[in-house]
This record gives sequence, C-alpha cells and structure tokens, in this order.
Amino acid sequence: MKAFERGKRSHQSSYKLLKNQGLPLLCSQKTMLIPNASKWCLEEMVKFINCKEEREQKVIPIFYHVDPSEVRNQREIYKIAFSRHEKNADEEKRGKIRRWKTAMREAGKLAGYDVKVDSYESEIIQDIIKEICGTIPMVLDVDEKIVGMDSRLEKLVSRLEIQSNGVRMVGVGGLGGIGKTTIITALYNKISNQFRSTSFLTNVREESTKDSGLLKFQQQLLDDTLGVKGQLTLKKIHEGVKEIKDKLSSKKVLVFVDDIDDSRRLEHLVGKHSWFGHGSRIIITRRKKDLLKAHEVDYIYEVDKLNEVKALQFFCSYAFRQCVPGKGYGDLSIQVVRYADRLPLALKVLGSLLFRKGVKDWKSELKKLQEVPNMEITNVLKISYDGLDHTQKMIFLDFACFFKGAHVEIVTQVLDGSGFKAESGINALVDRCLITISTNKKIEMHDSLAQMDKEIVYKECPNESGERSRLWKHEDVCRVLTINTCTSEHEIKFTFEAFKRMTRLRVLIVNNNQVQLFEDITFPSHDLTYLYWAGYSLASLPSNFHANSLVFLYLKDNNIKRLSERKLVS
Repeated sequence: MKAFERGKRSHQSSYKLLKNQGLPLLCSQKTMLIPNASKWCLEEMVKFINCKEEREQKVIPIFYHVDPSEVRNQREIYKIAFSRHEKNADEEKRGKIRRWKTAMREAGKLAGYDVKVDSYESEIIQDIIKEICGTIPMVLDVDEKIVGMDSRLEKLVSRLEIQSNGVRMVGVGGLGGIGKTTIITALYNKISNQFRSTSFLTNVREESTKDSGLLKFQQQLLDDTLGVKGQLTLKKIHEGVKEIKDKLSSKKVLVFVDDIDDSRRLEHLVGKHSWFGHGSRIIITRRKKDLLKAHEVDYIYEVDKLNEVKALQFFCSYAFRQCVPGKGYGDLSIQVVRYADRLPLALKVLGSLLFRKGVKDWKSELKKLQEVPNMEITNVLKISYDGLDHTQKMIFLDFACFFKGAHVEIVTQVLDGSGFKAESGINALVDRCLITISTNKKIEMHDSLAQMDKEIVYKECPNESGERSRLWKHEDVCRVLTINTCTSEHEIKFTFEAFKRMTRLRVLIVNNNQVQLFEDITFPSHDLTYLYWAGYSLASLPSNFHANSLVFLYLKDNNIKRLSERKLVS
C-alpha cells in the first residue's frame, strides 16, 4: 500500500485511494501497535472496514503474532489499550472508540493469514501476493489511438447507473467495424475495479457455433466470477444454465458478452436479470438490435460514426503517428477519410496501409480502392450480410446498386411489386445497422457497405458482365446493351438482342439522354416494377410493353407522343 504521513490529510488520501483503486486491502494486526494505540492506525482500520461494507471491497487481515480471537473479542492487550483510550474521554472521543472497537471486531471475523512466531513468513508473503493478484481485475488491451472515447464512455457509464442497486442489462449496437468491442473494452478497464467478480466473454459469435463452444463460455463465466477455475466442470448446457442461476443469483457481478448473434446462446449465458445478484451489470454487444430488444435489455447504446474532425485525427494517428496530416498529404488524407466514411475500422486499416508511403503510392492506392475494396474491411462487414436471408440480401443489393439515396416509400412499393415483402426486409436491414432512414425518408448506407455489395454482384461472374444479376457501371451497361463499345462522347444504341435474354428484368434506370433506340425495339416488361428513363427517344413505349407489375414510371426529357398503341395495364 501507498505510504502516507500521519495526520488528517493521510486519512482522506488513503480513503480516496481505496475507493478509486478498488484493490484488496491488507490490514496488519500487531501487538506492538496497540499498547501505544496509534489513533491514525485505528482510523485507517475504520476506513478499511467501511470500504468493505459500502463498496464490497475485499479486506485481507494479517494476524501477525496474535490470535484472531483476541482481535475479535478484544481480550488481553487490546482490552488494556482501549481502557487507556477511554480514560478521561469526552462523549465525542467515546464515539470514536466505539467505531474503532466495531471495526476491529469485524476485522477479527474475516478469514485472513495467521502468522505465528514459528511461521515461514516468506511462504506466507508469496501466498498473500498470489491472492492479491488473483483479486485485482485484469486490464484489457485497448486501442489507445481512438479519439472521442471519453465522451462515449461517459454516456455509457451514465446508462449503466452503477450506483443503483438493481440488476441492469445494457446493449451496445452498431455496424461491424464501428468500434463496439473497443468501447466496451475501455469501459471494462474503467469500471471493473468497482466489482469483485467480473467476466469478459469475447468472440462469442465465432466460437459458440457448436454446443461445445457455448459450454466453454458458460464455464468461463463461472470460473471468472466465482474464482473456482478447475474446481467446477460443466458437461451439459442445461447444467451450465442451472449453475449460473444458482451460483450468481446472490452475487454482484460485472459481465461483458461481446459479439453474440443468436438468441439461444444469449439465453443460455445471461438469460434473465434474476440470474444475477443486486448491483450486477451485464453489457452485451450485437449488430442486430432486435435480439437486444427481445432480450429486454434496459437500454441500447448505438455507436455512431466519428465526426469528420475526429475521423481525420484517428486516421492520421495510424497514417502519420500524429493527429494531423503530414506536409503535402492534407487533401489526400481528407479523400481517404471520405472514402472510409468515418468508419473506425476502415480508417485504422487504411491508415496502417498508407503509413510511410509516398504521395504517388497514396494516389495509386486511392485509385485502386475505387475499383477493388480492401478485403480486411470487407471481411468484417460481410459478416452482417451473411446473416441475412435470401430476400433481405436481394433488397440490400438493390439498395447498393440502384436505390441509395432514394425515397423509402417509393422503393418499398417497388420492392413489394417484386414480391419482396419490403417492410420486413427494410426493418431487418435497419435493425442490423446496414442502412439508415434519414429524417426526410431517404435510404442511406455506408459507402464501404455499398462497395462490398457491388463486389458481391461482380463476383457472380467476373469475366462476363452480362451474366451478373445487376448492372450499374457505364462501361458494363454499354458492353451488354449496345452494338458498339461506347463512351459518354458517343451516341449509344440499344439493340433488340441486348434485352432478349433479360427475361426477369425488374429495374431499368437509363440516365443518359444520348441513348438512341431502334423503332422495333422490345424489352421484357412482365416483371418490370421500376422504369426511369431520361431522354427516351421514341414516340411511344414498345407495342408489347406490359405494365402489370409497374409501380414507378418516370420518363424525363422524352419524345413521347403517346404511351402505347394499346392499354398499358391488362
């Protein structure tokens, strides 16, 4: 323990240290202290016991050359010492003496170390050190470069309401790579010293796909919180559930469950508030908010992207090992931050990639990223995509390729027209933080996610654009739909053959008034729900145009004289 000078200030300083550090306390009892009865030592004893009772901190008494029963019952030399204190004492001092006696009596009841005259003190010291080290909460490794952490932690801590006595569960949600694990790791380091029993379960999604993995996490939870590693062995998941409920229902614990994606696993680890003792706090991270809501957490903290200033600082901490861009790299740095769209994972990966590279290399990497996304970023983001069902994936790919920034109500009708049950699918994407709906009802999504989706479509058939499910790039559309390779400077002619194989065309967007059509052109329209054509060159829609499924029709700057020779809708 830290040494203090005797006097009033030392009482305040030691008490503050004990409250803030949350470490086990060594309370030495020596016969040599009592005859002269140091008031300072006795006051320190009261502080130690108060910390134990008020904050549930552990106190380890060391009975040095004295029988614990003498301390507990205050016989022999202790009785004589307190008699001396009571002699000529006024009422105020008698009140202090009563507190000293109570504190000493409580200390004497605690299990500790009995150091007798003939004991091997070096061995006892080693045992004490071992116990202290096992009691001190571990400090987890956390990214020290992250900016804006203090304000996030302050908000999260306030939602935990640590001073309240009830059991509280808090969910932390957000897009993959947004920094959920980093934030809760920093949170653990900040508050774990206020709990005697803690457990931090990491990578739950990856490592609990089988029952054996889930059983491992149940085992870790019990080992961590009970301090009984090796003494309790679980064999079945239902056995683990019972042990957790039985053993932890009266124990104040701090538990972190990081990255869990299955309600069954969550139920078998931290099923209900009643599984844990008063004052317990359970923190759960999840990409899907619906799982957190279904688990009836008390509050969901959604992690937002960094603002532009903090995003630039964070990127620079990796790219330059300082918080500002290097000379000559200012504009390039801003371009990278915009490409990363302020996502911490992307900023970290790209900053590390560009560290110590020249301007020429930076420009080359930026050009490459526009065509091919960084796989380290994509692999993290794709976890959320892989968790979608088929219809949700179809909707998500449509958003990335065609409807990013579009009005959600129009898109909902278009998707419903294709039989996609849009409302359910859109809610699922919002819940997984894959898209957001702005206040003006526009569909928004992270640029890295949009690029990932387009890469998924590209990989459907890398060498033949006509075999892919969606086309959005100018050159790919030209290659598939025209008789000649085209550029923006040349007239584009769509041919009949171009559309012939598109038997399930759902969405057609032409935003180029240079497109020319042959009079006899036809295109499959039975499944067409969305038709946007700027500069439509013919006087009417094709004679065989079917509008049975059409939801949205927009012909801008057109030469239309009549929609069709026949009724559009049968």
